[in-house]
Amino acid sequence: MMHGRRGASITLSAFFLLSACSGDKHVGGTIVLSSAADADILFPPLTLTLMGKQVSDQVFDNLADIGPSLNTVGDAGFTPRLADRWQWSADSQSVAFHLNPRARWHDGVPVSAEDVRYTFQLVKDTSLASPLGSNLDNVDSVSVRDSLTAVVWFHRRTPDAFFKVASPVVILPAHLLRQTAPAALHESGFARAPVGSGRFRFAAWDRGARIVLRADSGNYRGRPIADQAIWLVAPDYQTASVRFLGGTADFLDVVKPDVIPLARAKGADIIVSPGSLDYGYAAFNLRNAKNTGPHPIFGDRETRRALVMAVDRSAIVRNVFDTLGLVAHGPATRIMPTTDTTIGIRYDPDQAARTLDSLGWKRGADGLRSRGKTPLAFALMVPSSSAIRTRIAVLLQEQWRKAGANVRIDQLELNTFGGRMEERKFDALLNAWHIDPTPSSVREEWASSEIKKGGYNATSYRNPGFDAVVDSAINEMNPSRSVELYRRAYRILTDDAPAMWIYELRNVHGVSKRIHPVGIRPDAWWADLADWSVQARPNLK
Repeated sequence: MMHGRRGASITLSAFFLLSACSGDKHVGGTIVLSSAADADILFPPLTLTLMGKQVSDQVFDNLADIGPSLNTVGDAGFTPRLADRWQWSADSQSVAFHLNPRARWHDGVPVSAEDVRYTFQLVKDTSLASPLGSNLDNVDSVSVRDSLTAVVWFHRRTPDAFFKVASPVVILPAHLLRQTAPAALHESGFARAPVGSGRFRFAAWDRGARIVLRADSGNYRGRPIADQAIWLVAPDYQTASVRFLGGTADFLDVVKPDVIPLARAKGADIIVSPGSLDYGYAAFNLRNAKNTGPHPIFGDRETRRALVMAVDRSAIVRNVFDTLGLVAHGPATRIMPTTDTTIGIRYDPDQAARTLDSLGWKRGADGLRSRGKTPLAFALMVPSSSAIRTRIAVLLQEQWRKAGANVRIDQLELNTFGGRMEERKFDALLNAWHIDPTPSSVREEWASSEIKKGGYNATSYRNPGFDAVVDSAINEMNPSRSVELYRRAYRILTDDAPAMWIYELRNVHGVSKRIHPVGIRPDAWWADLADWSVQARPNLK
């Protein structure tokens, strides 16, 4: 995350390096990455954190990976991974994936079509409660044609059917997991020391300290250029940035504006993107603490809208990110084709005050509002590890105080924050979200069907009209019509204000001169980590 003002002027365009990489490429060596947070779990169907995904994506493979264009319609531009080729049926109701015969699990067992069938069954199993399960809602079944051919059968044709089955869900080793009940996998030894088929092998995980991966020298996709990749886990961003600036680490995935001049002074390269798939928002819990009825404040749509109207989001984004952040306008960032920057509730504190007055939220002598015996007071939950969200929380607290709301900031340890969010035990929270590149991912967080265990709809937002329009957009084969439907759904959602979208990020990464990064994508800078090269230095043990 980023905060503060920059020390130098930077032109933001497509991905570029502010200074050229230097030095000769070297096969071998260790890439050291600095992180301000640890992984939650290294079992991909249950991984929630970006750190966990960064590591898991090196250890495991999907059937095919999305290309640099981030196209999710059809199968154009996808890169083979475990599947070396695929073939659609004449009616597009199924696709047969042929697996690379050289693919092996890290224990030496060949990857098989049965692994594909098992993985899809597992992710769809409600007792596992995988957040990835909704990706497979359109999958009817998986059949095994032969040991290397898995056929995925769909309920219906959809524009992103191939993406949903080929990219977000990584394939798991059935022979190592089948004997464990799905509900017990999150506490299994495999979740702490996974065995995959990716170009890096898992080596060690010292919680709160480091995660070590080593090159899979005989990998079917080729040996990684580096011998090792090590994530150094810091307790906070300041420590993570100091490690990078001091040369202990080679890569810092988030460079805050005030760190940029320091990094440049150390001779590091800065990679900047024009946008990303990351946004931050304040979510409102629409249900009360016992989940027996509407929340006394956020259960009322007009109150939510007034509280959003009272916030100057542009001022917050300028204060926290300078020009390295953009005001968010809904659940699709600007690099998505469905984005619509015309939607959202405008900043109008006078109208917000009039609305709150009309709803019976009257100011007292202290300037704070109440309606009858119910004060306009609530807790805003933030993870203590995020300086960015803590800073935004303070700014929101002050703006809402001016509107008459008494807001308490609750800073919680990250796992506690995630647990409270999953259990829906909060008033309001500040969350950061990394969306999938397909617009259909809007269902994951906002559809009524996701108000369930393992579902991402933490606000308990429910609007049949929104659900219907999103479903129509997902099933619409005409691209322009689909975009129109998505934008209509976004408008319904933002007008209902179950959340307030605050910012979206421009990705800013720091890279030492020793590292030669390639393939940095706006959705996943780590996608081609195995192809990064590094100048020689002794491996860290």
